[in-house]
Formats: sequence, C-alpha cells, structure tokens
Amino acid sequence: QLQLVESGGGLVQHGGSLRLSCTASRFTLTNYGIGWFRQAPGKEREWVSCISRSGRTTNSADSVNVRFTISRDNAKNTVYLQMNSLKPEDTAVYFCAAAAGLSPLSNTCLRRDDLYNYWGQGTQVTVSS
Repeated sequence: QLQLVESGGGLVQHGGSLRLSCTASRFTLTNYGIGWFRQAPGKEREWVSCISRSGRTTNSADSVNVRFTISRDNAKNTVYLQMNSLKPEDTAVYFCAAAAGLSPLSNTCLRRDDLYNYWGQGTQVTVSS
C-alpha cells in the first residue's frame, strides 16, 4: 500500500517561507494525482493545492494562491509545496494525499478530499505573528 511521508514543516515568522515535501517509498508518485490539505485546530480539513498526474495542471485555493506553489520532481519522486509570505492563519497540520485510478495523461486536479485514496501523517506548520 502506498505510504506518503510529509516533511519540511516547522516554526516560521510571519512573512517567512517553508517548503513541504511529500515522498513515497516503493511507489512512484507519477502514478497519482497529488493534493495538499491542511487542518487547523478546531477547524475542518481544507484543500490547499493540487497537481494532476501529468503534472501539467495545478490549482490552489484562493486563500493561498500566488503565495503557495505545488510542483513535482519526478526524479526525486517528490511533490513539493513551496509556501511564501506565510501568515499566522496558515498555521495548521499539512497533509499530502494521493489519488489513484487516473489515466497517465490526466490533467485532472482534484479538490475534494474524498477523491483521494492515500494520506500521509501530516507535518505541523506554525506561523508566529
């Protein structure tokens, strides 16, 4: 079974940057559409960003658009979430998720969490004011 591992979280000041990584062992992430989600204390999990299996389509929530960028490095079997101009409201546990069953050339970028089959354990991001 696909196991996803997130890393790169931490404590950063308002306006700072972090780069989150999502990797998998024994499975190739290019076989999956990938999404990033986050959950703040007392709040529901929300979609942040997604990248299609082909890598040609990306999309991000309005709240993070322009500040966050999702990308793939196929050689490293890693999906990144580059987060710039961080705000205290970005504080949350960030999860990556993988969606199976998409065609190799799929440009579909999934926003709904129920469409993802596999989830990582999450990485904490804390932005101080």
